[in-house]
Amino acid sequence: MEEFVVLIKYFVLGLVQGITEPIPISSSGHLVIARELFGIEAKGLSFEIFVNFASLLAVLVIYWKDIVRLAVNGVSYVAKREQDTKKDFNFIIYLIIATIPVGVVGVLFGDAIGEALSNTKVVGITLLITAVAVWMIRNLRGRKDDGDLTVKDALIVGLAQTVAVTPGISRSGATIVGSMLMGMKQETALRFSFLLYIPVSLGTGILEIPDMLKDPTMDTLLIPYIIAFITSFIATYFALKWLMDIMAKGNLKYFSYYCVIVGILVILFL
Repeated sequence: MEEFVVLIKYFVLGLVQGITEPIPISSSGHLVIARELFGIEAKGLSFEIFVNFASLLAVLVIYWKDIVRLAVNGVSYVAKREQDTKKDFNFIIYLIIATIPVGVVGVLFGDAIGEALSNTKVVGITLLITAVAVWMIRNLRGRKDDGDLTVKDALIVGLAQTVAVTPGISRSGATIVGSMLMGMKQETALRFSFLLYIPVSLGTGILEIPDMLKDPTMDTLLIPYIIAFITSFIATYFALKWLMDIMAKGNLKYFSYYCVIVGILVILFL
């Protein structure tokens, strides 16, 4: 019976990660809340990295056509300097530029920030910050397409992403807010945000592999981790599709309402 309860807990954690990773309400913050509610103590970042990789795979599935196009056209531009492929080559460069700030912050301070600020009170406060940020862009309709981006746009979005190292600050929310404040169209903001998620998530996972291999919980909790992984993959896929629909309808404000309610409840009761 106890083993079954553990499986249910990790199923719920995977579901929480999967649903909250794409939408602007902070997956890391919600994992902290869920662990507090379920009484699950997990030291280190192994579990987060594990389920985050499942979310990464879901993003790859959804954006695989864009990834293939960018790769093919990027190589084509380097080899042949064909002008009709320059837009995609530049898009790749901007993704690289936007990755640098969070890469530096993550390597130097990521673990320290995560461990120091992974408590419910901090998450409650940062959820309120996320609510304000999402509220700011609720009615924005940008004009910039993929081919209109600049180095400045990439740097601003990259800097916005570094804020999401703090639990409770949504990574997708930070990058979407940054993108839309720079005047990007919703579709472009979404694409840039989630294609930017790929190198960041992949890089974080690779850096954490040694620690994951030394994590004693990996053997005893392998089955629960696998259940959480599968759940996170499926939930992320459908949550991202849902976010695309919500942004198209201009309903981002509801995420702001949600973050305010959850943030206040967390501060008061957890």
